[in-house]
Amino acid sequence: MTANSSLVTFLDDLASERPTPGGGGAAAVSGAIGAALVSMVANLTIGKKNYEAVREDLEAVNAKAELLRAELIRAIDEDVVAFNSVMGAYGLPRATDEEKAKRAASIQAALKDATLAPLRAVKACFDVIRLSAAAAEKGNLNVISDAGVAVLSANAGLRSAALNVFINAKAIKDRDFAEKQIAEVNALLAQAAEMTESVYQTVRTKIGS
Repeated sequence: MTANSSLVTFLDDLASERPTPGGGGAAAVSGAIGAALVSMVANLTIGKKNYEAVREDLEAVNAKAELLRAELIRAIDEDVVAFNSVMGAYGLPRATDEEKAKRAASIQAALKDATLAPLRAVKACFDVIRLSAAAAEKGNLNVISDAGVAVLSANAGLRSAALNVFINAKAIKDRDFAEKQIAEVNALLAQAAEMTESVYQTVRTKIGS
């Protein structure tokens, strides 16, 4: 599976003419990198002198970041499965009215799944952004720049996954379903933009730049 590929293999596959892995997988990787960096900051703070007061907080942050990293790694393959399901539905026979109806229903069901898969990645990336804020606020100053990289990576993953929500939702005929997902993503995008800039500025201030 794609999630178990080495980084070099994944990037080679990403650059190839094959349709998967694609942008959805890349978005999940960006989010997972953000989560990993949050854990790095936490692990390099826990147990260090002068940071005893934040130990429990950062242990909790680390535990949540690890769960989110695992979720985003799963999202890499979920994106491939969702895309293949859509393509499989479009490839169904349509010689008779019955086949056409079955194909149309299958396409719509696959598109809904292909909308919900990146939406889960959007939500996971958003949670990573929130954890990045805690890492930036309480983390070891020697690695505080990594909290900034974490939030930027998570925000890139969120915004990228959002594009996959939008493109699949556009083709869904159940507009109530589609608009609900779009509205949720737009709300998260707005909050994420504000939080990301806040964390970035916190990091810059602590760096003294």
